[in-house]
Amino acid sequence: MNRPLSTLLIACSLLTLTACRRDEVRTYTVAKSPEPATATPASSLPAPGSPPPAPVSPAAGASMANTAVTTASGPGLVWTAPAHWQAGPERPMRKATFFVPGEAGAKAELSVTAFPGDVGGNLANVNRWRQQIGLPALGADQLGGALQHLHVGDFHVDVAELVGPGAPPAKRVLGAIVPHAGATWFFKLDGPDTLVAQEKPAFLAFLKTLRPQS
Repeated sequence: MNRPLSTLLIACSLLTLTACRRDEVRTYTVAKSPEPATATPASSLPAPGSPPPAPVSPAAGASMANTAVTTASGPGLVWTAPAHWQAGPERPMRKATFFVPGEAGAKAELSVTAFPGDVGGNLANVNRWRQQIGLPALGADQLGGALQHLHVGDFHVDVAELVGPGAPPAKRVLGAIVPHAGATWFFKLDGPDTLVAQEKPAFLAFLKTLRPQS
């Protein structure tokens, strides 16, 4: 091989090698690794198997006697609860809860709720309570005989007393319906038949303390 041809081949080889190296450099230079995600500190993660954090709720009052409560659509009511009724914790959809202790661990529960309007009327509300303890619905012509009417100041209070079917301990319900300021308030005492029957005088006395919030 003559010298000029050899020199030309060497030059071509060097050019080819340089071009390849430039391609390699260009390829690896352009490729960019993704930025690592920010790690969450281990101290902020819940322990395996731990329950989710409970929502924070306001502390329940120590006593609900003489407590004012307000509906979403108008003024509220106040009352004075019997001394032996125990104020319960706050609950969704309720204005108040009371527990009534009895013998041998028996317990009745009074719930106070209020909703705008007449909530379907007395017949629908009484039949709702009847359904809850396994009683058949009443017809409109039977409603009058199922309600006791009380006049408490300017309030007209309708009281229903219901006893569920079955062998003792059957369930008894005392329910009061109180229209007030465009809303309807419900006072429902339910529990073992004997205990609720014993509490009827206290329940009626409680209703007679109802008065508008000043």
